[in-house]
Amino acid sequence: MGKRTIQFSRESFAHRPALDTAISRALLHNVASGSEPETLRLHRPASVVAFSRQDSKSAGYHQAIQSAHAHGFDAIQRLVGGRAAVFHESTMAFAWTVPDQEPRTSVRERFEEISSLIANSLLSLGVDARVGEIPGEYCPGSCSVNARGIKKLMGVGQRLIPRAAHIGGVLVIKGSERVRDVLIPVYEHLGFQWKKETAGSIEDEIGTIHYKDVEMAIIKAFREKFEIEEGCLSNSTKELAIKFEPEHLIT
Repeated sequence: MGKRTIQFSRESFAHRPALDTAISRALLHNVASGSEPETLRLHRPASVVAFSRQDSKSAGYHQAIQSAHAHGFDAIQRLVGGRAAVFHESTMAFAWTVPDQEPRTSVRERFEEISSLIANSLLSLGVDARVGEIPGEYCPGSCSVNARGIKKLMGVGQRLIPRAAHIGGVLVIKGSERVRDVLIPVYEHLGFQWKKETAGSIEDEIGTIHYKDVEMAIIKAFREKFEIEEGCLSNSTKELAIKFEPEHLIT
C-alpha cells in the first residue's frame, strides 16, 4: 500500500492575521467537500495573540486585548484551542487539514501523530523533545511538545466539521521572552494561572537556529510517512477565507 499524499504549502498571509486564520478555516471546509486535497501548511505568522471563545467569556477579556496591543501584538479570534496562544515572527505556525468521514473517531490519534512528528523533527535538531503537558504551562494540552519536561515549545489544537479535521498550532523557534512578556498581563486579565518559566524556544535549547532548518526537519519527518507534493492553495479557498475573515477580527 502506497504512502498517503499530502499537499504542502508555505503560503503566508501575515500582513492580514485574521485572514491567515480564515485560510485554515476555508481549507477545512474545502477539504471536507473534496475541492482541496489533504494539506499541510507551514508558515511564518505575524505578532498575534489568538484568543479563544472561552477567553471571551472572561471579565477581563477587553483588558487582555488592550494588553496584547500594548505589547505590539494584534488580537484575533482563534480557530481551535482552549486559551489564548501567542504567535510572532520567530515562531512557526502549522495547519494540517485531513479528510475524514468520521473525524470524531480519530481525535486522539491525530493529536498523537502531529506531536510525534514534531517531537521527532526536533530530536533530529538536537532538542531533548518530549510529548506531554508541563504543570503550569500556557495554553495547556496533553499533546504539547516540550524540552526536557520543563519548557513548552509547541501547542496544538483541533477543529472538526463533518468529513474533515484541522490540526493547528504554533512552534516557538526563538523569542520565548516575547511569549512570556505578553502572556503575563494577558493571562492575568483572563484570570488564568500559569508559570511563566514554562515558556521556551528551540533556540533556548540548542543555540542559534534558523527557520528554514526547522521547516526542513519537519518536512523530512512528514516525508518518512507521507508523499509530500508542494502546491498552491486554490482561489476558491482564498475567496472563502476572505468571507470568513471578519469573523476572526477582534477590534
